[in-house]
Amino acid sequence: MKRPRVICHMMSTVDGKILSANWKDEDITQTFSGYFEKYHETFTSQAWMCGRITMERDFSGGVEPQPQTPPQPIARQAFIGNKDATSFAIAVDAHGKLGWDSNETGGDHIIEVLTEQVSDEYLYYLQQKRISYLFAGEKEVDFASVLEQLATLFPIQTLMLEGGGHLNGSLLNAGLIDELSLLLLPLADGTPKSPTTFEVSEYLAKGPATRLQLTQVQQLDNDVVWLKYLFNH
Repeated sequence: MKRPRVICHMMSTVDGKILSANWKDEDITQTFSGYFEKYHETFTSQAWMCGRITMERDFSGGVEPQPQTPPQPIARQAFIGNKDATSFAIAVDAHGKLGWDSNETGGDHIIEVLTEQVSDEYLYYLQQKRISYLFAGEKEVDFASVLEQLATLFPIQTLMLEGGGHLNGSLLNAGLIDELSLLLLPLADGTPKSPTTFEVSEYLAKGPATRLQLTQVQQLDNDVVWLKYLFNH
């Protein structure tokens, strides 16, 4: 199967927690977020991917979508909003809930990953915004299909997977992650039922634990440790 190389790039506390709102310290959050962006840039990639909740919280600005009635029914096939784009922000939005001000975020062209149950009105809204989209399944997201389409329809060779935990867990469970880049922060969170780096949803048939191969340990400033692993598939 043709697909991009997938590098999961995350930061977490020593107990695996990834929700920075629970740290209740804006200065610490900003400092460590700077590390996350800095070391993201060390990878040569053409795209990054997040789940809907992460996109809504950090990138879309909470914009409400404005579905519009199309002049005719819309076929469930991929739509490319910008054929000249070379960098991409991929939003996994199975039910079509995200709104956007434009067809890019941070200079990266937006690709929405949808299921076929999304309404024609939402698809027409994306088309009017020139936001690309593809279909990943009838009701559930087939991530193998997603990666194959991304590699076929767009110039994407390497993709950065950046949360949340359930999105990471879905690709982990499907055996579709090639590398892990983990910034281990000098924080102990302790919040119960808070998301961790990998969360396999209950509706999935969870596979066995995945063996990793450690390739790098680097101590950074402020007691941060950068760990890099390869996945043994």
